[in-house]
Amino acid sequence: MVRRVAVIGAGAAGLASVKCCLDEGLEPTCFESSEDIGGVWRYTDSTDSRRVTVYRSVITNTSKEMSCFSDFPFPEDFPNYLPHSLVLEYLRMYAQHFDLLQHVHFQTTVLSVRKCPDFSTSGQWEVVTETHGVRESHVFDAVMVCTGHYQEPYLPLASFPGIESRFKGQRLHSREYRDVQDFRGKRVLVVGIGNTGGDLSVELSRVAAKVFLSSRSHTWVISRVSDHGFPLDMVSTTRFNSLLEWLLPSALTRRIKFRKFNSWFNHTNYGLASSKSSKFKVIVNEELPFCLLSGTVVLKPNVKEFTESSAVFEDGTTEENIDVVLFATGYNFSFPFLEEPVRSAINDNRSLYNCIFPPQLEKPTLAIIGLIQLTGSIMVGSEMQARWVTGVFAGWNKLPPPRRMMAEVLKRKPPVKRNPSERENLKMSFISYVDKIAACAGVKPSVSRLLLTDPQLALAIFFGPCSPYQYRLVGRGRWSGARAAILTQQQRSLKPLRTRLLADSSSSSSGWCWMCLLALPAALAAAWLFSKFPQPDWSPRAG
Repeated sequence: MVRRVAVIGAGAAGLASVKCCLDEGLEPTCFESSEDIGGVWRYTDSTDSRRVTVYRSVITNTSKEMSCFSDFPFPEDFPNYLPHSLVLEYLRMYAQHFDLLQHVHFQTTVLSVRKCPDFSTSGQWEVVTETHGVRESHVFDAVMVCTGHYQEPYLPLASFPGIESRFKGQRLHSREYRDVQDFRGKRVLVVGIGNTGGDLSVELSRVAAKVFLSSRSHTWVISRVSDHGFPLDMVSTTRFNSLLEWLLPSALTRRIKFRKFNSWFNHTNYGLASSKSSKFKVIVNEELPFCLLSGTVVLKPNVKEFTESSAVFEDGTTEENIDVVLFATGYNFSFPFLEEPVRSAINDNRSLYNCIFPPQLEKPTLAIIGLIQLTGSIMVGSEMQARWVTGVFAGWNKLPPPRRMMAEVLKRKPPVKRNPSERENLKMSFISYVDKIAACAGVKPSVSRLLLTDPQLALAIFFGPCSPYQYRLVGRGRWSGARAAILTQQQRSLKPLRTRLLADSSSSSSGWCWMCLLALPAALAAAWLFSKFPQPDWSPRAG
């Protein structure tokens, strides 16, 4: 019987795991190697520490209503997209509200996690920690690893001949970047066009003499601002859209997406992406198209090689006098404290049952939380994982036998390398994945049942944003404020914008009522489809 649980890491996933343990009556002990909570969201100017942190100007790519913990909304006066300081403030509020800090041991590094000798019967782990040079051994009934996947910088120098042997300029990974001050007046080459590469290129273009952005992939650029000025994810991440994507042929849905992307600007004209490519990524950046249009950022193909002061690209062109090469090439994850062979068996999250449990263990008492890539908020996905896992530990939720879990993993695990560019195409649908874990935990809402008991709520759930509050309507951990949170999420997203009120004769409430009436038949048909033909567990999507 699981009682004592070790939680490794006090970032967003770690705090959610501690809270979920307490909800299930378990006894969590959280080990955090630094002096404070927050993980990557706790910004620091220092680049000396091994701790990964966001850069100074970072803004979230997912909105507050779609990124919060499911029973703790962001304050309504917070902006829809948040700087790191407000995310950290929110995490502090969460920890204080649920009294989580008393369970966190700061400046305590986990050195090793090993099976106890009687693991096959007890499922217990020996955890060795170090605090201020003093080592201590503990025995826990279960372990939740919440260190995320932003750990080891991925720096593929071998793929760029001359970068180590000939290039005389400065080279660094985006992990070392904090702000623009050190790049003023310089010619900078940014390698990699993910969200970070796009952000840094735009920011550097304001002070650098010239910025070149090297990309080897087809990349679609979208804006955080969507229809009628609402946050993109509140408009696009809906159960209705998810059902349409499941019903329509993949080639058609891809064509619809590409047309939508190109309605903002023609990506082929900008050299970013072609609608003929089946392999692509999607990044969020409002300013990059203008920087390309104004020439402050110049898009280039993949680098072929480096000379002493220049970069030669695969199309034969050369850019001279490069001062700095900034690699925005992502991160690899690692769990150096896990014993072998457990550590080496985790090649990526597809090595784990439902991206959480190592299936080869005799007892399911080790869980990896937050090692996921979703088309929505990882924080929301991590909390749902923690809710299911602690339910398993407490005995409320059941897992298949190890043999069945292993078969499931082998059936779904493709031969994928561990570098971040390869993992980009393994992003899972936010709704499909979170719904799957919610169903395992017994907290997935039923649209068809709600249509009979609460039609207004059912329509809001189906056609409105698939926000985290939906997973607090039923089951263990039900929150009495979930219904109100769902029905008022649009007002909360508008609240921080109401700094200058203007007269408006339009009535949004009457429009919503008419939409509900017109949508009722479609919702009934969709509920029938959901019940007869459940959606697949996960679907790889770029973006």
